[in-house]
Amino acid sequence: MKILVLNCGSSSLKYQLIDMTTEEALAKGLVERINLDGARLEHRVGDQKIVKEADIPNHTVAVNLVIEALKDPGHGVISDISEVAAVGHRVVHGGEMFSGSVIITDAVKAALRECSSLAPLHNPPNLIGIEAAEALLSSVPQIGVFDTAFHQTMPPKAYLYGIPYSYYEKYKIRRYGFHGTSHKYVSARASEMLGKPIESLKIITCHLGNGASIAAVEGGRVVDTSMGMTPLEGLVMGTRCGDIDPAVVTFLMEKDGLSPKQMDDIMNKQSGVAGVSGVSSDFRDIEAAIAAGNEQAKTAMNLYVYRIAKYIGEYAAAMNGVDAIVFTAGVGENAPTTRADICAYLGYLGIKVDPDKNNVRGRESDFSAPGATCRSLVIPTNEELVIARDTYELVK
Repeated sequence: MKILVLNCGSSSLKYQLIDMTTEEALAKGLVERINLDGARLEHRVGDQKIVKEADIPNHTVAVNLVIEALKDPGHGVISDISEVAAVGHRVVHGGEMFSGSVIITDAVKAALRECSSLAPLHNPPNLIGIEAAEALLSSVPQIGVFDTAFHQTMPPKAYLYGIPYSYYEKYKIRRYGFHGTSHKYVSARASEMLGKPIESLKIITCHLGNGASIAAVEGGRVVDTSMGMTPLEGLVMGTRCGDIDPAVVTFLMEKDGLSPKQMDDIMNKQSGVAGVSGVSSDFRDIEAAIAAGNEQAKTAMNLYVYRIAKYIGEYAAAMNGVDAIVFTAGVGENAPTTRADICAYLGYLGIKVDPDKNNVRGRESDFSAPGATCRSLVIPTNEELVIARDTYELVK
């Protein structure tokens, strides 16, 4: 069975075609700058890369380009679209309505529209991608896989905020968490690497990229996670501030006469390591600036590392222990120095690092040193495979 995985943004569309017999990605690619000048498709099959520039006014045209690329006699991987058994869609926010993946119906789409107020930048493009795929693949089941679903096992003590309960009842203001497909994949893979059933393990998963979040996974179920009602809460990230005193918001709005939209822009797009360092949101640029003697960049990186280590300690307390720390995503997979700096705070948990085993980028490694009682793992994430697996289970 072949599953097409789609991840739609406002002006982009990522895709993979996965053969579930082998769980191999037959083809993958990206359509970018939809409805903008310079739109193009980048299609990859193995080591072959094909780039096609085109007028792409909307997501329906983008999905059609993907289908044509998959069928192309020269670089395609299927002879007919009937070979695609189902389409799995990444959907960012499912609110409280979805604790697992679902077959998309009109009722599901209506529910997703209700959730759009919680994720106004993400859910509308996700819905556009769903409807584009429905228009072109009307006979194929469409499946929604939610970033928030894996975190729906959190208890009220973890997801409620200390504000009047009526706001939760009225607006569903609570912690939802994100990067759920990534946390789900790496926690399951950690169980396999350790050779122990996930039901017996306490795992802290660290998805560290430009956006970053941490989850406490006990017995395969999330008991807490760092992102909140939106992806703004939690760790210091590339351009997001993470946790701050809420009074800072009203203070700055009053002092500088900022509108809610301007304040939101500052917290989401001008803060994080970019805002503190004054250099960049790209951690490679931060590392280069530190090497050149930039003290402000060093301060930003110290803040980033310290906040991660604090959250790990918090979640070890929440689970009353931890068996493994997992690092994944762009920074987690590719920054040995950052991993080592984080682990330097965690000796009290039984973490011991083998520098040679830690010197890896983009591949799996148990970089624990002899005598470590808590394992340190690097596991490249595979969110597309999680989406494909969930899709397969619903339609097989």
